[in-house]
Amino acid sequence: MCSVSLEHAESFKILLASRNFTSAIGLLRLQFECLVRGMWVLYAASETALAKLTAELNEENQKLANKLPMLSEMIRQLEKKAPQNAIDPILEFKQYSWKPLSSYVHGGLHAIDRHSKGYPIQILEQALKASNGVNGLTAVFASILTGQPRLTKDVYESFDKFADCFHAKDEIDL
Repeated sequence: MCSVSLEHAESFKILLASRNFTSAIGLLRLQFECLVRGMWVLYAASETALAKLTAELNEENQKLANKLPMLSEMIRQLEKKAPQNAIDPILEFKQYSWKPLSSYVHGGLHAIDRHSKGYPIQILEQALKASNGVNGLTAVFASILTGQPRLTKDVYESFDKFADCFHAKDEIDL
């Protein structure tokens, strides 16, 4: 899931460079969802759920996998089982970004308004910083998976080193 999240982030940047801003911002939601799914797999998913996710892709298994929890339920389960420092940034991102990103994905007001009137540079910068933030969380998560605490510490230190690449809470207005 880390790799898929990073692929979405790369595609986000390609779409930004291509001036396909609405599609790029929609991908930010997918990037975030992959991170959450990966964390859910590690901290909260049952063996049955894991079996559904790792089964051979066929029609029957696809139907079973479609019954896996949606994002809000995965987050609720993570709140009970994941370390607090892992879930806090997920909750923050969802609080500030989920509704606007859903609007982009589903052709709502944000998508219609921004696509028809244009994208202020501040919105694009905020979206890029939000994507970078999800990448940072993905890097932390991936470093934890390695079992090398020093690597995780290095990732956290990079947040300070590259702070200008990430958003502050009061900057989000997609």
